[in-house]
Amino acid sequence: KTAIGRRWDAVASFQRALELKCRFLNAGSAELGDAYRDAAEAYEGVLCFDKALPLCLKALEIAEKRSGEGSAEAAKVRRILVVAYTGMGRNEEALEQNELVRMEYERLGLDAELSLVEIDGASLRILLGRTEDAMNDLKKVMKRASKESEERALAFVAMAKILCSEDRSSDSTRCLEIARETLDAKRSVNTERVAGAYTEISMLYESMNEFEMSLCLMKKTLAFLEGASGMQHIQGSISARMGFLLLLTKRIDESVPFLEKAIEKLKNCFGPLHFGLGFAYKHLGEAYIEMGQPESSLKFFGLASDIINAAFGPKHEDSIEIIQCIANAYGLMGSYKYAMDFQQRVIDAYESCGPGSAYEIREAHRLLEQIRKKAEGSPSAVFPANSLPVLPENR
Repeated sequence: KTAIGRRWDAVASFQRALELKCRFLNAGSAELGDAYRDAAEAYEGVLCFDKALPLCLKALEIAEKRSGEGSAEAAKVRRILVVAYTGMGRNEEALEQNELVRMEYERLGLDAELSLVEIDGASLRILLGRTEDAMNDLKKVMKRASKESEERALAFVAMAKILCSEDRSSDSTRCLEIARETLDAKRSVNTERVAGAYTEISMLYESMNEFEMSLCLMKKTLAFLEGASGMQHIQGSISARMGFLLLLTKRIDESVPFLEKAIEKLKNCFGPLHFGLGFAYKHLGEAYIEMGQPESSLKFFGLASDIINAAFGPKHEDSIEIIQCIANAYGLMGSYKYAMDFQQRVIDAYESCGPGSAYEIREAHRLLEQIRKKAEGSPSAVFPANSLPVLPENR
C-alpha cells in the first residue's frame, strides 16, 4: 500500500500488525521494537506526529535496553524521533535528539551519515533562529564531504535557505546553482532525498519570485520521480505547488490538470482531511472562477472550507478567506442573497478575531455594501473582489 501511494490505508495495517505482535512477542524483543518503529514511521508518513511520538519513544526504550543508549540501533530510532518532535514544533527537543545521534555517528566514524545528521541539525537551528550556528554546521559538512558528494550539495541547499532569509539573493542563487550541478551529475541511490532537495531548491526560487525557474525544477522533479515506488506523496505535493504557481501566473488551463492530480495523490497519501488537500481544492475552485465557471467552483470551495476549518479553526485567515471565495462565487452567479449571507459570515469571523482585524472588518463591510448595490442593479457596484492568490512576503 505504501509503495503504490496509499499511505493513509497502510497506517491501519502497521497499527494492526503492532497490536498482534504486542500480544504474541516478548516485550523486549527486537522484532517488537521494529514493529513500534515501523508504526511510528507510518504515522509520520501521513503527518500524524502526535500519534507517532509515543510509538517512537517505546521503540527507543526497547532499543536502549537491548543495545545501550549510545548504540547504532538507538541512533536509528532517534532520527525518527527527531522527525516527530520537529513535526510537532518541539524543535529544542528535536535538536537534543539530533545531537545524540551526531555524537554516536561521529564515534562510529560514519562520515556520510554524520554529514546528513549535521545538515538536519542546521535546519533545526534555522527554525530556532540560530543561523550563525547553522552556518558553522554546514561549513563543517562542506569541509568533510567530497566535492561531488550528495551531502555537500544538500549542505549548499540549506546554506541557500539561510542566505535567502537574509535577503542575500545573489549568494543564495549561487549556492543553489552549485547544488544543482552536483545533483544533476550524480545518480543517487536515495530517490526521496534527491527529490526533496530539488523541491527545496524550487521553493527557494519561488520565494525569490523566480517562478519560471521554480516551475522548471518542479517539472524536472516529477520526471525524475516517474515510476519510482512510494513517491506519490512528493508527486502530490509538487503537483499542488505547480498548480498554484500556474494559477498565480495566469496559466489557468495548465494549472487545472496539476491540481486534479495533486488532489488524487494527496487524498491517497494523507487521507481526506489533510490541510494540503484543502488548499488544492481551494486553488482548483479559484481556477474555475477564472474560467468563468463559478457554479463548479462552489463544490471545491465547500470541500476546501471543511478541511481547512477542521485543520486550523474558524478564526484562521485561510478559513475566513475561503468563505470570502464562496461569497464571491455566489456574487458572480447573481445569487446575491447567498452572497450576502456568506459575506456576513466573513464579517462575523473577523469580528470574532478582535481589534487586530479592524482593516479586514472594514473591507468585509465594504464588500457587503457592494453586494447590496449589485443586487439593487447599481451600475457603480464593484463585486466580487476576488483575485488570484498572492505569495506571502514572509514564507
